[in-house]
Amino acid sequence: MTSPATSSIPLAPRQRWRAFWVCVSVAALTILDLSKVNVALPSIEQALGAQSTELQIVVSGYVLLFGLALVPFGRLGDQRSRKQLFVIGLSLFTVTSIICALAPTTEILLAGRLVQGLAAGIQMPQVIGTIQQLFTGKERGRAFGLFGATIGIATAFGPTLGGLMIALGGPQDGWRFIFWINVPLCLAVLAGVIWLLPRTREPSASRLELDPTGLLLFAITVVTLMWPFLFTTGSPDDDPRRWWTLALFAVFAVAFFRWEHRYAASGRAPLIPLGLFSIASYRNGTLIAATYFTAIPAMFLLTTLFLQLGVGLEPVFAGMVSIGFALASAVSAWYGGNLVGRLGRPLVVWGLGTVLVSVVVLAVVAYTVPVEVVAYAMAGVMLVAGIGAGLVVAPNQTLTLAEIPTRSGGLAGSVGQLGQRIGTAIGTAVALSLFYSAIYRDQDAGSHGIDVFHDAYAFGMAAVGGFVLLAFGLGVFDLAARRRTRKTDAG
Repeated sequence: MTSPATSSIPLAPRQRWRAFWVCVSVAALTILDLSKVNVALPSIEQALGAQSTELQIVVSGYVLLFGLALVPFGRLGDQRSRKQLFVIGLSLFTVTSIICALAPTTEILLAGRLVQGLAAGIQMPQVIGTIQQLFTGKERGRAFGLFGATIGIATAFGPTLGGLMIALGGPQDGWRFIFWINVPLCLAVLAGVIWLLPRTREPSASRLELDPTGLLLFAITVVTLMWPFLFTTGSPDDDPRRWWTLALFAVFAVAFFRWEHRYAASGRAPLIPLGLFSIASYRNGTLIAATYFTAIPAMFLLTTLFLQLGVGLEPVFAGMVSIGFALASAVSAWYGGNLVGRLGRPLVVWGLGTVLVSVVVLAVVAYTVPVEVVAYAMAGVMLVAGIGAGLVVAPNQTLTLAEIPTRSGGLAGSVGQLGQRIGTAIGTAVALSLFYSAIYRDQDAGSHGIDVFHDAYAFGMAAVGGFVLLAFGLGVFDLAARRRTRKTDAG
């Protein structure tokens, strides 16, 4: 088994941590745009007359292009300059943010949003690869702890920031402020990349190899998997024929994996080295992260919609409910990153159990707590969920990449991020579909008022709970497998 290597160019501790914070800023920027746009969907619908399918693509289309870019640009970053890819990705992200902010029609907004997802996918693999290369041992655990804390804050604080932008800009154009705020943030981070991010490898003279056939098969596989979920809104008008693309997904997935196996057997570098999945810590950690991120963004989106549409809160106040989650997850991620070397996988399992209980309690609170105080009660539950979330993301990231050599850090991190982005798209689509289908059904049956949204929230959160339960089960399975391995080695 290959042990992780150190950075190819030695850096002083101050340089390493300075580079780390630049990378984390890039990650926070891209993840923030996943969550802060959610709160703007009602405003975009009102301002541009967007349909439910178009609103779904505003969220999931970003995720689709994000996911498509991760693996090839992870491979490119491992072979070439990560710093150059940071600059390209951030520049493109800035331009597309301006396009989205100025969009006069839904079509232009969607186009800008799709390319913005591509820009995010160029950047994120470089973040994971650079952190993997800069740090080893306990220091890597601390680094991923801080990384997880930052991601938790960006994910949970996004709705609050989005709501604040809408409050400042008004219900008609406030959503544009959500994209405008990206511009100064991108320029600040871009300056950090140019001036503060050092080289972490010597220039490579080797031939660039991206496996074009594998790349095409990979793209078709991802698109056919995510396509039906992109057009799942819960509306009675949803076309059921979209699910046939999953049959195409199965065909192209088999073709992709067979091609990658043959490509690797010929002595060339495949797009995804399938041997990575023979490492149990990487395989299980990637599956846990994918199922966990299928649930959490959907939980934020459902809670925000319930508080806006059902309770009648302004977007900024609906978004503030997740502040406790952000702060708690930041603190627990820091402690989790420091404790994971000693406690290992049980730390992740405890965190998942805490999140699972919190999801159930959120659904109960929505039904039982009076409308006047339900937001406060949900904020309290979110704080507890944040404690559990911080014990999941950072420790799981550390465990997942613990046995991956640094030369493959960008690609390995990209595959993990791909699972998370696909999970986000699927989880959001499933949860929104259940949420809106319950609303349509109850309204057709003559129900009105808050009761309609009680049912919608409960159905959506049932899916969220199911995904967290699956992640919990995977964590328990991995924990049991590790204990069996230790007993075998000891015997």
